[in-house]
Order: sequence, then C-alpha cells, then structure tokens
Amino acid sequence: MRYLTFALAKGRLAYKTLELLEKIGVNMEEMKDKNTRKLIFTNEDLKIRMFLSKASDVPTYVEYGAADIGVVGKDTILEEGRKLYEVMDLGFGKCSMCVCGPESAREYLEHQQLIRVASKYPNIAKDYFNHKKHQTVEIIKLHGSVELAPIVGLSEVIVDIVETGTTLKENGLKVLEEICPLSARIVVNQVSMKMENERIGQLLGALKKVI
Repeated sequence: MRYLTFALAKGRLAYKTLELLEKIGVNMEEMKDKNTRKLIFTNEDLKIRMFLSKASDVPTYVEYGAADIGVVGKDTILEEGRKLYEVMDLGFGKCSMCVCGPESAREYLEHQQLIRVASKYPNIAKDYFNHKKHQTVEIIKLHGSVELAPIVGLSEVIVDIVETGTTLKENGLKVLEEICPLSARIVVNQVSMKMENERIGQLLGALKKVI
C-alpha cells in the first residue's frame, strides 16, 4: 500500500487539523514537538505521511501530486487558483474576506469610481472588482499590514481577511463590503481522488462524523 501524503498549512490550522485527525485515530505525535527539525512525519501503521508547509504552497503541492491531500484556508485556495478538488469545509478558522476602508470610501464603491485597492490577495481583489462589481480598479499588492494603505493615502480601500474587526476599528476603518466567508478546507489532488478514492472517501467519511 502506498503512503497517503498530507500537506498542512503551518500554524494554528495545522494544530487544529491534528486534533481533528486524532479523533479518527490518525496520530502524529512527533508533529506536535515544536523543536523538531524533521520535515516529514510518518504513521507506518496507517501508511500516512505528513508535512508542514507555508499556507500559500499547500495548493501547489496538492496540484502537482507531491501531496494527495491538503488542509488550508479558503483564502489561499482562491488566491492560488490551482487545479484541485475542494472536498470539505472543516468549519474552523472562520473569518471573512472583505473590502475595508474609511466610511468616506463607501461612495467610491457605490459610484464605481476608479480607485486603488491594496491587498495581500491581488487575485481575489481583482476577481471581485472585475467580475462581481464590474468596477475598474488599480490593485496594489502588499505583503505587510494593509491597514496602513488607506491611512497613508496609498489606496482608497483594502481587501483583507477580517476576523474580529478590532484592528480595523483601532485604525478608523470598517468593513464596507463582504466578499466571501472563509474557513479551513480540505483539498485533494485530482489524480489521487481517482486512484485512492476508497481510502480518501473513508477518511473524509470519518472526519464528517467528528466535525
């Protein structure tokens, strides 16, 4: 039997996923050791391998078959736009992708004016403004705190993940439009879905019962 390989997005998502997998009898004790230098973890009894990767790389590993299964946020799936099957919503890591800015920016959105939009998620922002709102915008990709952009005048609005909205409030910004809800999802490689249909199906079935 070949190994079934999982790619987990580093951080909170990975720990939550490991907790969930433990409930269905998939244990990866070594992965919880924060000091380990190991890159790949194996459960020989179940023929399962796992590795941690940067969230944005998970869809790539899955599309190319380096991982059969991936666990990553919906935001990353949308931003990366890889060819894979999204098969399950794990229901944790809930937040929303939103258009945010000062109250004064609301009219730019309502009147579809040409504005600048700063975001760590340029593809999601582009898709939303071009295809859903049919509004022409200039997208500026940032890597750090996007909340700064409207404050210093780099952009009129931002597209970002909103969990509690505290950071926005503290900086005089608010949610102006919601793009979509987000949470942790399971994605599967297209070939693995055919080749390992039974094993993957059993695993997903077991997870459904504990979610």
